[in-house]
Amino acid sequence: MAVDFNVEQIDPLGMVGNEAVSRRDLMSPYVWGLDDGSHAMLVRAVPRPGETGDTGTIWYATSSDGLRFTASDTPVLAPGPGLDDIGGCEDPTPVFRADGSVVIYYTGVDATHSHGEMLYATGPSIDRLTKQGVAMQNTPSQGNIKEATVDRTKGGGWRMFYEFARDEASLVGLAISDGIAGPWTDERDPFASRTDSWDSWHLSTGPLLTTDKDRPVMFYNGATHDARWRIGWVAFDAEYTTVVGRCIEPLITPPPALERTATDIAFAASVVVVGEQIWLYYSLADTHLYRAILRRS
Repeated sequence: MAVDFNVEQIDPLGMVGNEAVSRRDLMSPYVWGLDDGSHAMLVRAVPRPGETGDTGTIWYATSSDGLRFTASDTPVLAPGPGLDDIGGCEDPTPVFRADGSVVIYYTGVDATHSHGEMLYATGPSIDRLTKQGVAMQNTPSQGNIKEATVDRTKGGGWRMFYEFARDEASLVGLAISDGIAGPWTDERDPFASRTDSWDSWHLSTGPLLTTDKDRPVMFYNGATHDARWRIGWVAFDAEYTTVVGRCIEPLITPPPALERTATDIAFAASVVVVGEQIWLYYSLADTHLYRAILRRS
């Protein structure tokens, strides 16, 4: 069966909180549904342009409607004291165990703000986390590993997609494991950039739609050499060994910028299924959060 999607509606997200988070820009909204029908979110809060400090702190927020969120009083992950993330905490991806405990993959930035590692924290709940260190090591051929997307396949194995840097480009890698917290073994690049397309140079991971475990779909992020990011989709077989479908045009594009030099980025972070609707959460310009309502067509 062919895979395709239509965007039916786009709404901005709002988040209220104390001054420590409300004075920051927001990106990387990882949203999931709770048992009572409400929603939770982990989000990266970033100093606004011109302000100094860390590259991000990670906050927890809740919402009754998936659009208006209320943040916790303190971040759930903040820089330090270890050197791996003393510069900032970015890109949260929670994975929940059957007993309710959680593994959170995130990017740790060093003191120079020039080097990142994929780290992880674990805990019995979101507000009781212990940092565990590096989840996947950078290598000479794969630098700045980050942006984890994790799934358990129909056959029971674990898969982690991640972004890495090589030859001045961001690319997507794939690792496998027998457990939710690793250790992870690198496999291969699951898909590549396409010449003369909107995703001709950079690629980054996005959320997985897994309502059909035989054909999971990733809403990935792609860009040209000058980093004009858009959101598209790619479909896989059940074990993520083969690409079985991929969009031609981007699914979501930022609105036209007033200036050529303006930040031109749409970046997908999470997906939630509510009834027949697919809610795709993303950020624009690394500052504001949005939800797109999709339908499979």
